[in-house]
Amino acid sequence: MFDGHFRANAERTLKPVGAQIKRTGISADHLTLTGIVMAVAASVAIANGALRGGLVLLILAAVPDLLDGAVAKASGTASPRGAFFDSVADRFTDAVLLGGVAWYLSSTPGAGRIAVLPLAVLGASLLISYERAKAEALGYQAKGGLMERAERIIALALGLLFYQLLIPVLWVMLVLTLVTAGQRFAKVWKQASAEVPTRPARAERSRPRARSTDRRVARSTARQVRRRTQMRPPH
Repeated sequence: MFDGHFRANAERTLKPVGAQIKRTGISADHLTLTGIVMAVAASVAIANGALRGGLVLLILAAVPDLLDGAVAKASGTASPRGAFFDSVADRFTDAVLLGGVAWYLSSTPGAGRIAVLPLAVLGASLLISYERAKAEALGYQAKGGLMERAERIIALALGLLFYQLLIPVLWVMLVLTLVTAGQRFAKVWKQASAEVPTRPARAERSRPRARSTDRRVARSTARQVRRRTQMRPPH
């Protein structure tokens, strides 16, 4: 949802900020690495029950992730390598953050199997990331949905701020992430279905018939040649 409605405006707003950061000598890769370190620290804090501290570190992890693209564009270093690094870093930070939440819930008395819930959210989030990556590799567009990465980070921050609502927030994240996976699947399916060839399939079906007809003609011609040869008088 953020990609479809707010990303363009956010990029325009952050462009001057990216230019200012670039003048300090900080690169987009530096910001991405900083975001990874902050996410790991947030995961450790959450796993040990310091949810408010984890919230602060989560915000500190989100800010570099928000600015690295602006810095890359301002410095003219935006490249497929940087996009790859940023995408892998996003998946890694998602894993460590939700892993920290799972660890925290598993150590909570009486939590039971609810500790698996953050891992289910992680699995669903990786599914929608894979759908987008595979779709773009095939030449289709798969952005959008109710619960993209920005929305998941915001929801997780709310769960950490109001920790009594952490489990309900995780359930909402899981449901909306699965809905997003369905939305992206339907979107790509529609695009791909519009390009399914129908006439070539019919042409392929007609080829064997044409070949069999050619074979029958060739056999008939060969038989006629034999008959003519047999009917010739001996020299």
